[in-house]
Amino acid sequence: MTQLHSIYLASPYGFSLQWKRLLLPEFIRELELLGLDVWEPFARNGQVDLAEPGWAYKVAQRDLQDVRDADALFAIVNGTPPDEGVMVELGAAIALGKPTFLFRDDFRRCTDSEHYPLNLMLFSGLPQKDWEDYFYTDLREISDPKKALVRWANS
Repeated sequence: MTQLHSIYLASPYGFSLQWKRLLLPEFIRELELLGLDVWEPFARNGQVDLAEPGWAYKVAQRDLQDVRDADALFAIVNGTPPDEGVMVELGAAIALGKPTFLFRDDFRRCTDSEHYPLNLMLFSGLPQKDWEDYFYTDLREISDPKKALVRWANS
């Protein structure tokens, strides 16, 4: 039996009840339809008692360990700038050499580069040529067989 690829879903959508209810399930569903084991940190670390001293450190350490242990990272990079926690998770995944995939349907640009729609460092984990295959601007693109995520999921 083939083991599923695990993918860490880095997003700020768990901080808002509305986003958590409406947005997160759409991304999880699309990734699961590719046969991926989706590691969503708000669900995975929801068992932490926020009244317990040191809870924030424990959450951060668990999230970082999940980034280390996951096979890849899918980062929702909306906002100007994108969420700081997502950026740390993405940076860690890049440093670890994990496959990274970026999603941004926010039309605002936040870059000094004419080539990239975001800070150029966010693209350092993507190939120089055809980086657009790893960059998603619509939820429906996640299942596009011409894009890198489907190729990786089927590898």
